Amino acid sequence: MNSALNKNLFFVKEHVRIFKASNSFDVYDPDTKQIVLECREENLGFFTRMFRFTDFKRMTPFNMEIKTPTGERLLTVRRGVSFILSEVEVLNDKDKLIGKFKQHFFSIGGKFEVLDSNGRSLCMLRGKWTSWDFKFVAHDGKEFASVTKKWSGLGKELFTTADNYILQISSEVPSDHPLRELILAAVMCIDLVLKE
Repeated sequence: MNSALNKNLFFVKEHVRIFKASNSFDVYDPDTKQIVLECREENLGFFTRMFRFTDFKRMTPFNMEIKTPTGERLLTVRRGVSFILSEVEVLNDKDKLIGKFKQHFFSIGGKFEVLDSNGRSLCMLRGKWTSWDFKFVAHDGKEFASVTKKWSGLGKELFTTADNYILQISSEVPSDHPLRELILAAVMCIDLVLKE
């Protein structure tokens, strides 16, 4: 696992564009203010690009690659066409499935089950409908991580679709634990599935 994934605090900043079909994010280390990861949705198909500007945007497929600033691919977060509920796959740098996010029906604020590559449940990702707060919670109630929205100014939010997030991973999640990869990938899942 890349050492960048062993940090406990990340600032995720969406690229600001007024009209956009694809999504792009930079992930910063808040202490050094350096970009540690780049998340890009590249090679969108013609029809996907077209539907991104319609009411069917939430149904379109996505394929987000998470790379180091030097271009080393670490993770891919992908989903096919979605009609009602999303099932999002997370692949490692060798295109091997490492986990999935399975959206729950009738969840106010958003709820995903985080599964390992064998379909075993690791934890739940739960959101609140009143705010942009999400928590990764184990089945025994222990919190592994949280994601909150960081507003960058009212005017900027009114005229763009820019979203910025703070991801905080509990120090109880060991370094090099596969759950760290899934937690980071889930930030993209939240934005692309629930908040677009």
